[in-house]
Amino acid sequence: MAIPLKNGEVLRSRYEIRKRIGQGGVGSIYLADDLRLSGRQCALKEVLYDRNLPDKTLQQARDQFLREATVLARLDHPNLPKVSDFFSKGQRDYLVMDYVPGEDLRTIMLDARRQKSFLSEKDVLNWAGQLASALTFLHSQDNPIIHRDIKPSNLKITPDGLLKLVDFGLVKILAPEEITITIIQGQGTALYTPLEQYGGDGLHTDVRADIYSFGATLYHLLTNESPADARARFLDPENLLPPRQLNSSISARTERAILWAMSLHPDQRPDSIQVFRKSLLGSHEAPTIPGSVSNKNGSSLGRVISRSPERNLIWIAAALFLLSLVSTVVR
Repeated sequence: MAIPLKNGEVLRSRYEIRKRIGQGGVGSIYLADDLRLSGRQCALKEVLYDRNLPDKTLQQARDQFLREATVLARLDHPNLPKVSDFFSKGQRDYLVMDYVPGEDLRTIMLDARRQKSFLSEKDVLNWAGQLASALTFLHSQDNPIIHRDIKPSNLKITPDGLLKLVDFGLVKILAPEEITITIIQGQGTALYTPLEQYGGDGLHTDVRADIYSFGATLYHLLTNESPADARARFLDPENLLPPRQLNSSISARTERAILWAMSLHPDQRPDSIQVFRKSLLGSHEAPTIPGSVSNKNGSSLGRVISRSPERNLIWIAAALFLLSLVSTVVR
């Protein structure tokens, strides 16, 4: 297990570690003082690599990190923390971002739950509008950027009410040849992850993966209950309760939009963040999706099959992967 950085340690003769503020499977996040710009605090995202990787594969992974960090450093949007620097130290790579003060939405939601209340739908939809703006910006890049890990704990609200999408840990950049390059391999957080993201390499995820995670995040924020993950829903769609069954104050319009975004098959979701945003906040009404919790006829697999043969191959591969996991557990 990698030894964490010590408080007071200085990296690159510039960033003095104040404390560790986050930890995950691929490294830690540290709060640091920028010694070059007095008074500025920043967040250092640490990237650790599997020591068992062949040297060539490890070098390719690090080269990818540097290329994609360069892309992230060029992004500038009010709902995204600014990436200001990146560097390496030994076998670790670091991404330097603006530190975002405030609480994350998971903490805010859990506070409401402890008080036996729900977050205001008006507040949640205000945050949703800001998140939609950030994702539209990412998805509209020349090479679309997919976040792949949208969840309440990755959304922070600053003291002045600005939402920030704070973690780029699993971000993907779609190259012109439609090959997906990964900064850090991973599947995201199961509760918010679409089924197609479980294939391991993630080659077949596109912007609709973020739409699923967006919908699942809104479901959790508005109901105080985590949504059933896509694997459980694949086996039994009734595992996902309609949001209004958990919180009757949610509008029917918002419920329809969330369930549309959380359709198991990507072809049945909104095809862009702009379309999803309109279904939540604009004039567009979300359709009733065949096979959703409100339509229980037919088998679970039959309800998610696409009309596109090429996409069915992707979907069947994901289904076989899921079934292999199930059979392993059964043994």
